[in-house]
Amino acid sequence: MRPVPGKPSLPAFLTAHPNAVLVEVAEAKGSTPREAGAFMLVAANRLFGTIGGGHLEFIAIDHARALLAGKAADETLDIPLGPEIGQCCGGRTLLRFTRIDETVSERLLQQSSSEQQAFPDVFLFGAGHVGLALATALAPLPFNVTVVETRQIEAGALPEPIAFRHVPMPEAEVAAIRPGGAAVILTHDHALDFLIAREALARDDLTYTGMIGSATKRATFSRWLMREGGEAAWLERLTLPVGGNMVKDKRPAVIAALVTAELTTRLLGTKQAKSSARQDERVLGR
Repeated sequence: MRPVPGKPSLPAFLTAHPNAVLVEVAEAKGSTPREAGAFMLVAANRLFGTIGGGHLEFIAIDHARALLAGKAADETLDIPLGPEIGQCCGGRTLLRFTRIDETVSERLLQQSSSEQQAFPDVFLFGAGHVGLALATALAPLPFNVTVVETRQIEAGALPEPIAFRHVPMPEAEVAAIRPGGAAVILTHDHALDFLIAREALARDDLTYTGMIGSATKRATFSRWLMREGGEAAWLERLTLPVGGNMVKDKRPAVIAALVTAELTTRLLGTKQAKSSARQDERVLGR
């Protein structure tokens, strides 16, 4: 679970609130707000994470705090998500409650680290206004985000989870993106954009390669790419402009929101489609 900018990370929460209860979705049947494995931490006056909100979460918080106060003993709650609790999901959620101790804390940290390592890579080339806005928008999402720049940036300009690489040749950093990841090209120099894009498009294992710009920039890049020995088929893998054409607003925060939606759909949608395909194969006995 990635920390939201301005909110504590999992390690920071566990350190600050050792007396807490882990609330896990042990089973999820039918239509439910969150899937099995989702969790939240409940301390006396603080929360971390979510199991889906709504009245279900209020019930869970009340029960966890009752456990902390010694006023409850049940370690599970089987909750139907129907009219009786003011929700109409129609499913059923089994919640498990566990007091935090050293073993539970270590398990959560290891699980969080393992999940984060599996997140897709998103490399943002350029830390201008759009790059910084996009880094901020992506920070709480399940991506491993790295900002690459030839220039130094101000201390504290990037949220805590974001990595920063100050390098003289950003195009060389494309090789560090793991297969299935994304390159988003937003530098201050069109020539540098082109060099980075050529390296990214030469790979056929990236899920997304995007460049900020216009139709004119795309045409110019296409001519340059052909002259530099690129292949016309590579251009089919290039998203330019990033964020689409539906919203004509050039404010950095708006562009960042549009690109965030694009990356989420492309990277997480691809991951979920592959997961569904694997599940279908298991069901069919392939």
